[in-house]
Amino acid sequence: MLRLRRPFLVSLIATVIAGSAALVPASSGAAAPPEEPAVFTHPGVLVDKAQLDFAREQVRAGAQPQKAAYDAMKASTYASLTYTPKPRAIVECGSNSNPNYGCSDERNDALAAYTHALLWYIDRDPRNARKAIEIMDAWSAVLQDHINSNAPLQTGWSGASFSRAGELIKHTYNGAWVQRGRFERMLRDVYLPGIRDGAGCKNGNWELIMMDAAIGIAVFLDDRAAFDKAIEIWRGRLPGYIYQSSDGPWPKAPCTCQKDTRQEIVDYWQGQETFSDGLAQETCRDFGHTGWGLTAATHVAETAWHQGVDLYAEGKDRLMDGYYFHTRLETGTPVPANLCGGTVKLGLGAVTEVVYNHYHNRMGLPMPTTLRYTESKRPAGANYFYAWETLTHADNPR
Repeated sequence: MLRLRRPFLVSLIATVIAGSAALVPASSGAAAPPEEPAVFTHPGVLVDKAQLDFAREQVRAGAQPQKAAYDAMKASTYASLTYTPKPRAIVECGSNSNPNYGCSDERNDALAAYTHALLWYIDRDPRNARKAIEIMDAWSAVLQDHINSNAPLQTGWSGASFSRAGELIKHTYNGAWVQRGRFERMLRDVYLPGIRDGAGCKNGNWELIMMDAAIGIAVFLDDRAAFDKAIEIWRGRLPGYIYQSSDGPWPKAPCTCQKDTRQEIVDYWQGQETFSDGLAQETCRDFGHTGWGLTAATHVAETAWHQGVDLYAEGKDRLMDGYYFHTRLETGTPVPANLCGGTVKLGLGAVTEVVYNHYHNRMGLPMPTTLRYTESKRPAGANYFYAWETLTHADNPR
């Protein structure tokens, strides 16, 4: 009996698969992410090079809505070349950032670093790159820990923006960044440990924001294990955050928070007892926190897309229904009597550019309500952990 060695079998199978694939006609349908590479694609945290190049071309041509978005970014306090970071060794953030010892400063500095990184790419002014580096270096020189009850969320807010800033400078700027290794150690040793295991039974925006930061840091550090862990938690949280009728008569529990009974789920969903497609775990809390959860979930999917993992396909119905559910109420649909006692707290925020760009501009799916809402919020500004997404993602199917 002929015995075939395993390497030969692997080679033979690969050859057969490759040959079979060659017989399949290329799809003329919607866009698809690249196959997941052995190494990460850079820059590839929330935005990739093609998207950045498109945004730059639009701005240079004076095309809208990017030009207006760029002008708003350029006029913001974050964009000042005299911006001065305010780092501290211990950032202490209680509930609602009270006490606030460095919380606002850290979030603002991270957003400023990302703003200057984007300005560097659009304008090619090295002063912006050096300012982004100055801000990142200031924090990496002193930061030791985040403490108090809001520490994981604070770490997520700031880590998301810092990872995007670091990614752009590391992979697009050829000038010196002498302390890059120190910044990398800060993200690895101070930020990632505080967010990588999720948020348990906290409201879902916490965990989704933490995974937004975790996946960004993972790509920046080329850390495949951290990347896979962030995706694993995202997959377990999304069904616990956005309801679909296929889940059953009540929502699923997130993977990091075991809820065993219907009453436990109702309590976790802010007392809401009637469930319909697109309802979120925080809808009856307020739309502001819900918007954070939705956009953080989308950020994870966008970064994964750039790395060849199509979380958008996995979460398509939940994400599309989640945004539709909330934007239709934001755009004037009356609140049903069985939703949150007939009253909701609006204020979703400018959180829809990225999701609309993917499902409509890349995939060709109609989202007229989300578009109407998106256009009403342009140009999207900067807030906590998201910034300038009209500039980076509007009508940008790259």
